[in-house]
Amino acid sequence: MTPENRSVPRSRTLKAGTISFDGGGIDCTVRNISKSGAALDVASPLGIPQEFILLVPADGLRQPCHVVWRKEKRIGVAFD
Repeated sequence: MTPENRSVPRSRTLKAGTISFDGGGIDCTVRNISKSGAALDVASPLGIPQEFILLVPADGLRQPCHVVWRKEKRIGVAFD
């Protein structure tokens, strides 16, 4: 049994994205994604608000979300 705690399995990916919010946008890389959330690689989690819109142009995705965890250069988000 794998230590998978998510209710929905995530698909590994490597796509360019943007964390979009009132103060502007921060580039990110989408590492994995599901219907309920995603893991994003960022240069630094500093300055990233708790709630924002994730843009993934390759998929035509514009998804409101909120941060559920933060690590050194990666954040986990749940889709709203």
